[in-house]
Amino acid sequence: MRRAFCFLLLWSVLALGGGVAVANPPERHEREALRVCTDGNNMPFSNEAGEGFENRIAELMAEDMGVPLVYVWAPQVMGFVRNTLELRICDVMIGAVAGYEFVQNTNEYYRSIYALVVPEDSGIEATSLEDPSLQGLRIGVVAETPPMVALRRTGAVVAGYPLMVDTRVRAPVRDAIEDVAAGKTDGAVLWGPLAGYYASRQDPPLRVLPLVDDTSDARLGYRITMGIRRGEPHWKDWINDFIDRHQDEINTILAEHRVPLLDRRGQLIVPGEGGES
Repeated sequence: MRRAFCFLLLWSVLALGGGVAVANPPERHEREALRVCTDGNNMPFSNEAGEGFENRIAELMAEDMGVPLVYVWAPQVMGFVRNTLELRICDVMIGAVAGYEFVQNTNEYYRSIYALVVPEDSGIEATSLEDPSLQGLRIGVVAETPPMVALRRTGAVVAGYPLMVDTRVRAPVRDAIEDVAAGKTDGAVLWGPLAGYYASRQDPPLRVLPLVDDTSDARLGYRITMGIRRGEPHWKDWINDFIDRHQDEINTILAEHRVPLLDRRGQLIVPGEGGES
């Protein structure tokens, strides 16, 4: 009896990660639903009403697969992947930055860039963080994002907004945009999809200037992929094929949500003008 107890105890320690890796379950080849991990209150990306561009892309995927679409809602804060994908309660994040270490990335399906948001009548035309016209201006930036240091070097007065928040409670980017509209700040430098969406919802709409001419050392442009678990090559291949077949439809969805899009050379894509500016 004692020997059996010791064996069970040893097995439990090893199974919980005490020294021997436990093999992942084999990859599933048949899926009864498209199970998407996402935030239910994170526009323009997603919300529970299905209004975000990631919602629209997920709907397109489910239709292509011929299966129901099922969401697993969770605030997209620290631990999001651990509490969703890694628990195997969902199978894909529709938006993941290329190189994000906690997931396996698919091919990219869009590229975007940080943008400066200013009032329509401001006269500011800056498309670089080093533009001298920004010196002395009060510019809103989300804390710990790439534009912050470069803006300070230029001489802008940086107004910071928190980075990691529960989206059910706060929306720092919306606050930054509303401060521009109210005249509390002269502008805001924000991730392109957020800048385009929230600027278009002001009355009158604000102007969005993608920072395509920036020569600072700030990394402002990013490739966006879908994120899945490692060890699922067939699922990755299917998603890559889906992206390839539906890229034009995806671009249309992104443009409708005012996402500034870049081509592979980093040039701004102008909707309705054949692609590139």
